[in-house]
Order: sequence, then structure tokens, then C-alpha cells
Amino acid sequence: MSETLLLIEDNEMNRDMLSRRLARKGYVVEEAVDGQAGLDQAAALRPDLILLDMSLPVKDGWTVAAELKADPDLSGIPVIALTAHAMDGDRQRALEAGCDDYDTKPVDLKRLLGKIQALLASS
Repeated sequence: MSETLLLIEDNEMNRDMLSRRLARKGYVVEEAVDGQAGLDQAAALRPDLILLDMSLPVKDGWTVAAELKADPDLSGIPVIALTAHAMDGDRQRALEAGCDDYDTKPVDLKRLLGKIQALLASS
């Protein structure tokens, strides 16, 4: 059975490119376009891992990460923060919000796949 990833990303080009590349690697990729839709999808799908853009409409990624980790039914799902904001402190802020790992945009697929595989193996 392939693992299901939930990609919460509001940028259509990023979402399309990343979901196609991950699908080619054998993952089932579900998508959400804003933070609230992402929370709803996470609750409905119970994905194996969530890729979370931090700059989202409706609810930002920081809020989504905190709400996911506060929900006992969803808190065990690994979350990787994806952000173009590669500033000092952003990685720490993402981890403090509840994300299990952090990666920067533009996405380096090989590096991201390594993080996905490591988190799936440990969860």
C-alpha cells in the first residue's frame, strides 16, 4: 500500500509540480489550498504525512501545525513545514509550532524525499 501525503499549498504551480513529482515516486498525494481546508482534509483522510506551506490563506501554516498537534487524533501525523522564508529562526519557529521537520522552497526533491522517508520510517 502506498503512503498518502497531504500537500497543503495555496500556490497552484508549486502544488501541481510537487504533487506530480511525489506521485511519480509512488505516493498518493491529496491536496488542500488553504489552512482550514488542510485541517479538514487531515481529519477526513488521516494521511501518513503532511507537507505544510507556512504562508497560507484562511489559517496560516503556524496555526495549522499547532492545531494538528493539539488534536489527539491527528497529533501523530508527521508534518514537514515548507517555506520560502528561510530566515534565521524560521526552522526553530516551525518546530515549536509542532512541525516535525522543515524544508525550504524552492523544493529540492531529493532532500525532501529523504525527510519524508525518514519521518515515515520513524512514525
